[in-house]
Amino acid sequence: PYRPKRRTKAQIAREAGLAPLAESLLADPRQTPETLAIARVDAERGVADVKAALDGARQILMETFAEDAELLGRLRERLWSEGVLASRLVDGKQDEGAKFSDYFDFAEPLHKVPSHRALALLRGRNEGVLTLGLDLPVAEGQPHPAEAMIAVRFGVRALGRPADAWLAESVRWAWKIKLSTALDTELKNRLREAAETEAIRVFATNLKDLLLAAPAGPRAVLGLDPGLRTGCKVAVVDATGKLLATETIHPHVPHQRWDEALAKLAVLCRTHAVALVAIGNGTASRETDRLVAELIRREPGLGLGKIVVSEAGASVYSASAYASAELPGLDVTLRGAVSIARRLQDPLAELVKIDPKAIGVGQYQHDLGESKLARSLDAVVEDCVNAVGVDVNTASVPLLSRVSGIGQGLAQRIVLHRDSNGPFKSRKAL
Repeated sequence: PYRPKRRTKAQIAREAGLAPLAESLLADPRQTPETLAIARVDAERGVADVKAALDGARQILMETFAEDAELLGRLRERLWSEGVLASRLVDGKQDEGAKFSDYFDFAEPLHKVPSHRALALLRGRNEGVLTLGLDLPVAEGQPHPAEAMIAVRFGVRALGRPADAWLAESVRWAWKIKLSTALDTELKNRLREAAETEAIRVFATNLKDLLLAAPAGPRAVLGLDPGLRTGCKVAVVDATGKLLATETIHPHVPHQRWDEALAKLAVLCRTHAVALVAIGNGTASRETDRLVAELIRREPGLGLGKIVVSEAGASVYSASAYASAELPGLDVTLRGAVSIARRLQDPLAELVKIDPKAIGVGQYQHDLGESKLARSLDAVVEDCVNAVGVDVNTASVPLLSRVSGIGQGLAQRIVLHRDSNGPFKSRKAL
C-alpha cells in the first residue's frame, strides 16, 4: 500500500483536471459529453481539444472500473467457472509442433482442464507453437457477459441519453484493455499452479509406491538390463547385494544368439545359486522376459523365479559418482544391471541412491517448480525410509543419511566405523 503507483494515463488525466468531467458524465448521462468537455480544454495542461478531454476522462473511468475489488472478484470467479480455454496453432509451426497436434484447434472449460493437459498446453505456448486464449461464451446478439457485469456494477445503461453511448464504449475499453488482459494472466497462472500441485502430488504418490514395493529379501539375484543392438547386460549379486559376476549376451536382433545366451545364463545361475531373475522394463524387456521364461522351462532344476522391475533412474545411477565409488572399475553399462538386481532385493535401499527427480515417475516434471518438486520428493523419500527403518549394519550412506537426525557426514562416519571395526552389536556401540 505504501509503494507509489506508476504514472498511468488516468493519473496524467487527473493531473490535467479531468476527474470532474468523468465523474459528472457517469453520475448524470443526460449531459452531452462534448458540451461538458469544452470547459476542460486547456492546452497548457496538455488537453488540446475536446477529443483529448474525453479520452482522458475515459482513461479515468477505465481505471476506476478496473480497480473495483468487488467487481474484479466476481469477474475472476465467473471466468474460472464459465470461461473457455482455447488453443490455436501459430502460423508456420505445424511441423515443428507436431507433438502438440491434439491442441492445434482445441477448446475446453477452464475449470475442467486436467493437470496433464494444462501442462501440455502451457508447454506448447512457451515453445511458441500454440496461442492460448481465455474468454466467456457470448450469445449471439448479446453484449459480452463481462461488459454487462461492469455496466450493471456502475449503473451504465442504454436508454438513449446523450452520454450513454460514450459510457458504453468506456465499459468495452475497460474490459478489453485492462480487465481481460489482467484476468487472463492471473487465471492462467492459477491454472498452472493447480496443475503443478497436482503433478507434484502424482509424482510423490508414484515415487512412494515404487519405494515401498515389497522387497524380495536376501536372495541371490541375476539382474538383466535388456537391449537390442548392444546386447543385454547381466549382473549377479549375492544375498547381501555384493557383485559376483557380469556378462553381456546377444539373444535378440540383429545378433540372434539365442541358444548361446540361454547357455550363459544357465551357467551363471547354477554357479552362483541364483534364486530370482530381475528383468528391467526398458527396451526389449518383453523379448528378454521370453528368454528367461524359456530358461526356466529348459532348466527346471534351477528353481528360478522371474520378475520385471522398473529400471527408472538406473542409467542415472550408473553414471553417478556414488556408483563409481561403489563399483570401481566396472563398465558404466553393466552398473545398470547391478542396480536392477539390487532394487529387486530391496527397492528402497537401492532407489535412495538416485536423485528422486531422476527416477522419472511423474508427468511434465521439467515444467514444474524445481525447488517445490525437490522438497516434496525428498519428504516422500524421508517418510518412506523412516516408516520402514534401516539395518545399521548393511545400510549404505545414501540410505542412512535419509534417517531423521542423521546427515551425510554422520552417515559416512557410521559406514567407515562399520567397515573398520565390523558390525555394531548394540545401541551403546552405535
